[in-house]
Amino acid sequence: MSVERKFFGTNGIRGILGKDLTLEFILEMSQSIGTYFGQGPILIGYDGRFSSPLISKAVSAGIMASGLDVMDANLTPTPGLQYSVKKLGYKGGVMITASHNPPQYNGIKVVGMDGVEISREDEAEIERIYFEKAYRKADWKEIGICGKEDSAIRTYIKGVLSRVDNDIIKKRALKVVLDPGNGAAAISAPYALSSLGCKVLTINGHVDGDFPGRGPEPTPATLSGLSNAVKFYNADVGIAYDGDGDRAVFCDEKGVIHWGDRTGALLVDYLLVKNPGALVVTTVSTSQIVDFVTEKNRSKVLRTRVGSVDVSRAMIDHSALLGLEENGGFFYTPHMPTRDGLMTSALLLEALSYANKPLSEILEALPKYHQRKAKFECPNEIKKKVMEEIEKKSVGRVERIDGVKIWADENTWILLRPSGTEPLIRVFGESKHAEKLDELIERYSSITKESIEKIKRGG
Repeated sequence: MSVERKFFGTNGIRGILGKDLTLEFILEMSQSIGTYFGQGPILIGYDGRFSSPLISKAVSAGIMASGLDVMDANLTPTPGLQYSVKKLGYKGGVMITASHNPPQYNGIKVVGMDGVEISREDEAEIERIYFEKAYRKADWKEIGICGKEDSAIRTYIKGVLSRVDNDIIKKRALKVVLDPGNGAAAISAPYALSSLGCKVLTINGHVDGDFPGRGPEPTPATLSGLSNAVKFYNADVGIAYDGDGDRAVFCDEKGVIHWGDRTGALLVDYLLVKNPGALVVTTVSTSQIVDFVTEKNRSKVLRTRVGSVDVSRAMIDHSALLGLEENGGFFYTPHMPTRDGLMTSALLLEALSYANKPLSEILEALPKYHQRKAKFECPNEIKKKVMEEIEKKSVGRVERIDGVKIWADENTWILLRPSGTEPLIRVFGESKHAEKLDELIERYSSITKESIEKIKRGG
């Protein structure tokens, strides 16, 4: 990693062990993290990637070298680490995960004592400490110690279950197919949902850092196995998680996979009935369906940049009840203002149980929008110039909250933004009219590819 670049992206630091994430870098960055915290103990957890245990030990060593004690929660979903930091009284936490990135990637996510990812300003402070080599080097008598935290998963599951109506869910006795995708949710979700009286069937249920089942990213394109299993077993619902378990994507009883903003809107509608007027926070990439359900319940929407930390911090700053992302992230403040795949699952099971209707029927009542997504490889170092080139060629009303969001009409938009976790330009589009959306996607996909090639050539 070169000192010119910014290390923290959309969701923490990401890279490949030995290439971007060298042991020297991890140790010095972790000393910087320890210096930033100033007080311990710090809780460390990691996902199921092959490199996670090694990176976890290096992070622990760096923080101990700054003079702070650390406690090891071992393998845990990201929301399990976050909840345990707050509930068990830690001064902060570090989660080793690359979430949905390919298996060779890993990352470092820093969590404050409130269990929420630290702010962008605090990330910048850690980078300053790192670049200036201002991290504390503890004397040999002041080096921190490392212990074990064995109650994190148990504490987390208990916290989730306490936030839903166990009796109504048990009475419904739903049949659920779970697809943890060989990720960290495999150690928490099956037990938790079984405790709610669900008949749980699991596919891709063993933790494997290679994610051999269907990869760490749950999308309609990767979840055919879940869809088939739901139909084969006549299940009420299917639930898929990403690599670290902080997002959930749902499959209805007909085998149809739904994007997170659609099922998220269902949950917003369900929860706002109980809390009319409550504020909802979401990102610029989320569907207009959220505006529909909030207006219906006399509530308002606040939109942020893409990134769970941006949603979480906006929720805290504006006292919001709910947050959501189009990728399956859902935030429920009474539990934690952070995205949590298991909490999302429990809330959806509660909503299904109270409605006593199939998931497809409940979703059918929501407005229908056509959505498209695409992505284009783009080296990190030229992203800024590529985005400037795209904006020059944009036609329509433009929003610049994150990337470039172009409105073709009041119901049709396209968002182009540089990924904060991978060398990609991501494209999101939505419209009530499929043909209009296809034309918009085709046009701006061409503009994006041309802009990337132009900048690569030095244009």
